Amino acid sequence: METEKKKKIIIAIILIIVITAGGFLFFKNKDKQVKKQIDLGPKEARYTGPANAENVSPISGMACDNWNKRPIAVMQPADILARPAAGFSEADMVIEMPAYTSSVTRLMGVYVCDIPKAIGAIRSSRHDYIALASGLDAIFVHWGGSHFALDLLKGKIIDNIECLVYDGKYCFRWTDTKRIEDSGHVTKEGVLAAIKDLGYRDENKFAGYPHKEEASMEDRPNGGHLRVAFAKPYDVEYDYDKETNSWLRVWAEVADTDRNNGKRLAPKNIAVLMARSNQISINEDYTGKGLQDPWKNVEEIKKTGTESISDRYNNVQIGDPWYDESDSGEAFYYMNGKETRGSWKKDKSKLDSKLYFYDESGQEARFVPGQIWVEILEPGQALKWVPAS
Repeated sequence: METEKKKKIIIAIILIIVITAGGFLFFKNKDKQVKKQIDLGPKEARYTGPANAENVSPISGMACDNWNKRPIAVMQPADILARPAAGFSEADMVIEMPAYTSSVTRLMGVYVCDIPKAIGAIRSSRHDYIALASGLDAIFVHWGGSHFALDLLKGKIIDNIECLVYDGKYCFRWTDTKRIEDSGHVTKEGVLAAIKDLGYRDENKFAGYPHKEEASMEDRPNGGHLRVAFAKPYDVEYDYDKETNSWLRVWAEVADTDRNNGKRLAPKNIAVLMARSNQISINEDYTGKGLQDPWKNVEEIKKTGTESISDRYNNVQIGDPWYDESDSGEAFYYMNGKETRGSWKKDKSKLDSKLYFYDESGQEARFVPGQIWVEILEPGQALKWVPAS
């Protein structure tokens, strides 16, 4: 009986060891599976080839003499009375997003291959655009700014040209506008003089975006219509043109043109990024989220009462290192007359992180050589794509 009892104890001990080991291996393998899933996300190093050959713009992929010059990123308005804007037909990239949650938009034209004879109107800075300009290694041009943007700019976080300071020297005013706020602009000569006088580096260090060949004529569809439904009158539509393989831009139901030359705006690529936006409120606890406090340097009179700027300016979750909790999201790309999907990312731990565009496989999306128009849309705002029938 004693021997039999000992055998049962030994068998029980062996079973416990086997079960424990099996459980350990199960959870270990489960952890590996979870880690594998996490590792499948977009990686900055996924695309290992050169972004572009030499002597082409690192943004548009177009050959030009100034391919190695730093981009000039200029704040420009979307206001009806400021339309048509000057310069956009010559931009390598344009970034358009809400300057007020679910309402007013603002744009940033980015110029590499050439600086137009005039860029304007110029408007005040918002902090979100500073982070995006930094990711392009751009020189940032603005006329004033929000309290939060100006607080950041005081720290010399980006080379910038403040037109409010240099009005009449590098920046100028048109005399034929209905409102003075629509008159400010910068000239090519003014930008080049400012870069020289302020001692800014003029050689571009931006890594660039990868590009691919345009689709052949027989592979292009006979049309297609895209609607990016910002609040009216900031809503935008694009009609695909097979002959030029470009997207004819319509702004609030009016064909969009360039003030400088009357040319129709027609980017080769459109990237629509989804990102949340919210007004910056004195009642929100940013420090409790591990973020920088936007109100740290704001005077008391601006925090409350009649002069309060609470809820006046918004924050778009586009990957800035100050106030953003999120730095990635869903993306939709429109090129060669077709829609593809993917994701975007801008590492919020690095001010100078490039804004990455990924396809569905996690590789960097490759653009058609030519202008890239980036639309940053809030969830809940409609995006409608109607392919050619």
